[in-house]
Amino acid sequence: MYSLFKDIELPLSEVLADMEYTGFNVDKAKLTDMGEEIKIKIELLSKTIYNYAGSEFNISSPKALGEILFDKLGLPHKAKKGKNGYSTAADVLEKLKDKHPIIECILEYRLLTKLYSTYIEGLINYIYEDNKIHTIYTQTLTRTGRLSSIEPNLQNIPIRNEYGRLIRKAFIPSEDSIIVSADYSQIELRIFSCMAGIDSLKEAFKNDIDVHTKTASDIFKVPIEAVTKDMRRMAKAVNFGIIYGISGFGLSENLNIDTKEATRFINEYYETYPGIKNYKAECIKQAHIDGYVKTMFNRIRTIDELENKNFMIRSSAERMALNTPIQGTAADIIKIAMVNLYKEFNKHNLKSKILVQVHDELVVDCKKEEFEIVKSLMKKVMESVVELEVPLLVDIEYGANWYQAK
Repeated sequence: MYSLFKDIELPLSEVLADMEYTGFNVDKAKLTDMGEEIKIKIELLSKTIYNYAGSEFNISSPKALGEILFDKLGLPHKAKKGKNGYSTAADVLEKLKDKHPIIECILEYRLLTKLYSTYIEGLINYIYEDNKIHTIYTQTLTRTGRLSSIEPNLQNIPIRNEYGRLIRKAFIPSEDSIIVSADYSQIELRIFSCMAGIDSLKEAFKNDIDVHTKTASDIFKVPIEAVTKDMRRMAKAVNFGIIYGISGFGLSENLNIDTKEATRFINEYYETYPGIKNYKAECIKQAHIDGYVKTMFNRIRTIDELENKNFMIRSSAERMALNTPIQGTAADIIKIAMVNLYKEFNKHNLKSKILVQVHDELVVDCKKEEFEIVKSLMKKVMESVVELEVPLLVDIEYGANWYQAK
């Protein structure tokens, strides 16, 4: 692993130091206003929930919530009542969505309270006197080689929810600058198609055909133009899920379909792409022999759990053995891209700065007069990090804040 250390991790430490020192400008007033808006929404939701429940109670207490939902309102539940009451975990509530309007309100209430405490109050507490947040990147924390961000974590600002996305509006560029974001397109699937040697997927990437539509076309045996949104949605869930060793049950939960139907779909996927099953079997077999797996750049991950006598722990270790070479290779690629981009910025004496890395995305504070060169360098550097059998593609967005650039 010496070259990984010398050529990737050591040079990267300088890039990360520069990013941490530079920091990301934050509009504190915007965050505060957003917080006030969320607080009003939480209050209104609380009143609606109390009306549905017929009484006031502590919505944040799982025990109190369980009693209201299952004892008072009589909603169906499979699990027995334990000493801490009924389970009100997200997956339990998701299944009750169509049983009572209170459920939708509770899920939204949870989301907004989490956003307020973690991302409004949480971020405000980390704004320095220079009106910036200076996150810390840890290079040696994750076992896959991915970077992680702490104090605060800027890598997990939610983007699936509109309020979560809006928080990115508070992240703004320095004077006379714009935010430019470059995102690798489906990098893990591209790596997977090469590692597993799946010709059909590789062809889709080479010819710039939507890979999920192509998968749906192959599995359902219909022409590409006949693929429906639902077919594509199922194919997309399996394409991404297969990398993480998804089960029939896991897919049924993701797609809200019957477990038997989900299992049948996964089996059809394996029949359509027999190379995937062989690749997975070979990967797991080799991991058991070696006791470790490695990325394309020789990053080694020892997986002691492969020898565990507990079936569940061993199965989880086998999923790690499948996922790590793919996720770890993607992490290595973006790290090399960061090192190379940093060198290019310095070579061209640019004032623009790399601000944040969020797994497949790089965010840059770009001086307006440097926009064309920065955009061109980001695309060129990120797409030419490594020669794969399929092209690496980067999508570039830009705007007056991080929200607009995503």
